[in-house]
Amino acid sequence: MNATTIHNMKTAKHRPLCAELLGSALGFALLTFAGTAAAATALEDASTRTALATGLRPTVLHAGEALPHWSLQERMAHHHVPGVAIAVLRDGQVVHSVGYGTREAGTHDPVDGDTLFSVGSVSKIVTAATTLRLVADGKLALDRDVNTYLKSWQIIASPKAPHPMVTLRMLMSHTAGLGVHGFADYLPGEAMPTLLQILDGKAPAKNDPVRLVHPPGERGDYSGGGVMVEQLVLEETTGLPLESIARMQVFDPLRMRRSTFANPLPASAGNIAKAHDGNGAVTALPRGWQSFPEQAASGLWSSANDLGAFVAGVIGSYRGNGNFLPRPIATQMMTEVSPSWHGLGPRLDGAGTTRIFHHGGSNDSYRAWIEGYLETGDGFVILTNGENGGALSTEIRNALSDAVGRGVNPPVRAIALDLQEPAYADYAGTFVIDSAVPMDHRRALADFFDIEALEVKVADGEVRVGVAGRNRTSQMLPLTPNRFVSPDIDSLELEFHRNAQGRVNALSIEHGAARAHYTRRE
Repeated sequence: MNATTIHNMKTAKHRPLCAELLGSALGFALLTFAGTAAAATALEDASTRTALATGLRPTVLHAGEALPHWSLQERMAHHHVPGVAIAVLRDGQVVHSVGYGTREAGTHDPVDGDTLFSVGSVSKIVTAATTLRLVADGKLALDRDVNTYLKSWQIIASPKAPHPMVTLRMLMSHTAGLGVHGFADYLPGEAMPTLLQILDGKAPAKNDPVRLVHPPGERGDYSGGGVMVEQLVLEETTGLPLESIARMQVFDPLRMRRSTFANPLPASAGNIAKAHDGNGAVTALPRGWQSFPEQAASGLWSSANDLGAFVAGVIGSYRGNGNFLPRPIATQMMTEVSPSWHGLGPRLDGAGTTRIFHHGGSNDSYRAWIEGYLETGDGFVILTNGENGGALSTEIRNALSDAVGRGVNPPVRAIALDLQEPAYADYAGTFVIDSAVPMDHRRALADFFDIEALEVKVADGEVRVGVAGRNRTSQMLPLTPNRFVSPDIDSLELEFHRNAQGRVNALSIEHGAARAHYTRRE
């Protein structure tokens, strides 16, 4: 119906009848839409419940291994994780939010969609969104030297970076060259450091000083320390603590009413998932949860409902149907900053309808995961309150990915291969990193797989790989006669290169779009 038709109906002699007919039509349309939306939501809810009832699985299956079809409850028991909260999104809306198990082992206190969990490094993505809101308001610039914002502390020169210029873009994408990967938790009763004590590594801080270890922009090197510099920029620019800034810029706009950067978290917050060790026993007593003074990097407390709203808000901005962030800034947030795996905060993978952003969180007793499908609006949040929650979260993610049905994160099936045949003997040897491969190609491998020399062993029908000079090795499972996958590190694959003379002279390590090349040591 175009504007002219509507105008004619409004000015017709039989306006009351036309208005009545129009009202009836609109009412029928709204009822039909509501019914369709409700049916779609019910369908998605049923799909999610089925996935969690029968769809948990490992990422890599051994040759001949059947898909196990685990239930969430049996895997929670297997991993000794008492409580889990999950939110699922479809087309940019949360369609399923529920808790499983208990907030504390041995009690009947249920987890629900509003239960608070420590979410570890997922904090970094919420901090990045806080920063980007201020960038959108013109109060911060992505490519300005952050030392020009800082008053009480400065990034200082190092032998590798005698004239450093570090920007917010670098801090958020982990390309700033700063050290301190992560931080230790603080038990009840332990003194907590200030932000400046964290940055300088002074007691009671437990970390090393945050200093440059690479020239800015040279490589992607994950740095919780760099995100703490980002926090200082936020606080010194606004004159407010991070908790207040995030509430104004993120929590209130997205109605994240349960989320907070407060540490230690007060018991008055209520409905808190307590911390549990690897055996499923409550820890961090007497309170039952640790503190995380490194707020911007790992100190957020949030719920499945709140983080579902956050994922939806970011996706909506990227797709141009939300106003949380301007679309051009959301697009920058979701574009890799070379040579990193990260955009402005999140990690990024895939293309087209399989384009996703994601990030995990890992404090001592809590594991978290968020993931969003940028083109379709699908996504999910997984929160756990046990030390073994990382393995459980991976299995849940596999089930939810399968339920989404976009082909992201499919099961990887190894093949049967007789590795005792003589043809595979020359896989063994020492292989040295080819430093001529640009960091733009090495990407995340330059961070978590920064190994100068690999030792490959072929024995007892297995290919095993480890750091040269050390005894510890990991089995690699065959996918083809010359390509192998790690059952321990998701998406990590190894390919042996046999040259035209029939000799294995090199191998490649791949992780998503990242690739490192190793040549045989003569």
